[in-house]
Amino acid sequence: MTAIGYTLSSEEHHPSALVDYAQRAEAAGFDFLSISDHFHPWVGEQGEAPFVWSTLGGVATATEDIDVGVGVSAPIQRFHPAIYAQAAATVAAMFESRAFYAGVGTGENLNEHVLGDRWPEHAVRMEMLEEAIGVIRKLWSGREVSHHGDHYTVENARLFTLPEEPPPICVSAYGERAATAAADFSDGFWSVGPQEAIEVWEDNGGEGPRFCQLQACVAETEDEAVETAYRYWPNSGLPGELSAELATPALFEQATQMVSKDDIAEGSIITDPDPQAHIDSIETAIDAGYDHVYTMQIGDDQGALLELYEEEVLPSFS
Repeated sequence: MTAIGYTLSSEEHHPSALVDYAQRAEAAGFDFLSISDHFHPWVGEQGEAPFVWSTLGGVATATEDIDVGVGVSAPIQRFHPAIYAQAAATVAAMFESRAFYAGVGTGENLNEHVLGDRWPEHAVRMEMLEEAIGVIRKLWSGREVSHHGDHYTVENARLFTLPEEPPPICVSAYGERAATAAADFSDGFWSVGPQEAIEVWEDNGGEGPRFCQLQACVAETEDEAVETAYRYWPNSGLPGELSAELATPALFEQATQMVSKDDIAEGSIITDPDPQAHIDSIETAIDAGYDHVYTMQIGDDQGALLELYEEEVLPSFS
C-alpha cells in the first residue's frame, strides 16, 4: 500500500509554523511527513531556512502517530557524518515507535559551501557519501568507533542516545551512475518527481522504501497558482545541474530571470485546482515504482492543499 505524505518546506516557513503544519497534516490524514534541510532558501523570496533538527524536535512532541523523514540531508561537508549520526539518532529516538526515514544525498553548493570547503565534483561527493554512510551505520551500532578514511576521521566516538532500530538510509540519486552506486549502500531511494533512475537502482539490487516528492500550488484558479509558484519557486524551472552548483540565493535569483511564467505553467508543478490532477500525479508516481509519495504546497496558503487533500485526494488512496 502506498503512503501519501505532505512536505514541510523549510525554505518557506518559520519553524513554529512548520510544527503547526505537521499537526494539521496529521489531523488531515496524511501517512507521513517529509521536511527539507537547507542552510539557505533557493531564492530570497522564500524567506526561511531553520535548523531542521531543532524543528523536528518540535514536530516529534507536537504529533502522535505520523511517520517522518528528512528529504534530504547531505552528511558530507556542512554536517560531518559523526554529527549527522548523532542528530538523526536523537530525532529518531524522539519519534519512538514511529518510522523515521533518513534521506541523504550529495547536496547542493547553496547549502554546503558555507564552511569554506571546496565544492567537489559529483563523483567525489558520491564517494564521500558512501564513506559517510558507513561511518553513520557504525555509530548507530552503539559501539565505540574509530575511523580513518579517505575523507573522514572519527576517533573514540560512541553514541549513547539511539533509537530502538536504526532508521533506513534512503539515498537521493538522479543519474544512472549515481543510482547504480546508491543501490550498493542505500536502504531506500529518494527523489523529487518520478525519475527513471529508480529503475536503474532497482535493476542493480536496490531495495527498501522509495520516496517521490511532487510539487503543487493549490489556489482558487490556475492563473493564481502559476503566479504564486512563479513568485516563490522559480528555481523549479532551472535546467540541468544548476541547482547543485549555484552558491547563493542571489545567484539563483539571477539564474531564474530566464524562467518565465509559461515555464512554470508547463512544468512539473501541479497548478490545476482540480483534485483529479493531484490524484493523477500521485498515481503516475506509484506506477513508476514509488511507495511513498508526498506533495509540497508552494506559497503561504498551506491550508488550501491540506483541505483539498483531506476532502478530495486522500480518500482516493485509503
